[in-house]
Amino acid sequence: MKVFQLDGGWSADHLMIAERPTPVPGPGQALLRMRAAALNYRDMVVLQRGYGAQTGTLPLIPLSDGVGEVVALGPGVSRVKVGERVCPTFFQRWAGGPPNADRLASSLGGPLDGVMAEYMAVDAEGLAHVPDHLSDAEAATLPCAALTAWSALVTEGRVQPGERVLIQGTGGVSLFALQFAKLIGAFAIVTSSSGEKLERARALGADATLSYRETPEWGRSVREIAGGDGVDHIVEVGGQATLPQSLRAIRPGGTISMIGVLSGSSMDARLGLVVTRQVRLQGITVGSRDGFEAMARAIGQHQLRPVVDRVFAFEELPQAFAHLTSGAHFGKVCIGF
Repeated sequence: MKVFQLDGGWSADHLMIAERPTPVPGPGQALLRMRAAALNYRDMVVLQRGYGAQTGTLPLIPLSDGVGEVVALGPGVSRVKVGERVCPTFFQRWAGGPPNADRLASSLGGPLDGVMAEYMAVDAEGLAHVPDHLSDAEAATLPCAALTAWSALVTEGRVQPGERVLIQGTGGVSLFALQFAKLIGAFAIVTSSSGEKLERARALGADATLSYRETPEWGRSVREIAGGDGVDHIVEVGGQATLPQSLRAIRPGGTISMIGVLSGSSMDARLGLVVTRQVRLQGITVGSRDGFEAMARAIGQHQLRPVVDRVFAFEELPQAFAHLTSGAHFGKVCIGF
């Protein structure tokens, strides 16, 4: 079978198409014929071995997010059936319950081989069904970006109708957070440096938008938009440069879901604001299979459609990475098989 793998070094220059034997599903496994994949910021970090030893070893098949059709079953599998369309979960050994070291060490696309292969043999317990109304590209976006946003707002954040949610940026996680916030019935504020992207966010349902380029000290402005006390929940994807403003924008007792560190990974904020205002700072690392299945039910019930920016061909993975790196995209960058 044909695969894309990272071999000979850690950089995008070492991505190459290779041949590997088609796997045979063993006990408890299902064989998937992959249909589509989706890129995440994490995948670019993997190319640079940005997670150290936890990134995995070479050769490594990249990308964590994909969807496939079950084409064969190993002995003892009843969870899925031949012909069904499923996603391999991001954390293959996190079915439910709280995270632990073993569950968090089972991520696809590093350290485990990812989804850029024509076929995958996957433990059936690491598979989840997808809503029927989604295209292959749309379904491929769910395991990492969508579930991260769902975990932030629903599983951990417990956002309620009418609450005020601040969403940073218009990347994959952020757009899912906007869609889920509106599904819940929350008031959604979106920030971006691009007026065009803010306009598109309003078309998706954003109740208010704010340019952080025009308003660098946006924390106070967000608080005013929210009615003075601040927002109830913040989807924090920036990290070092944005957390100080998030602490100004959050209400006393509010929750900041720490998802990304796009602007830096060091802590450079007034921690006294966390303590004296009893702010909850919650780290979010994707989520469990149980969370995925709850999210998929909600997506199916409301016929929600992920925002897909562009679908590249399998052979165009390097070009897809270049497009993601450019920041020109709005929505998910996908690969069709």
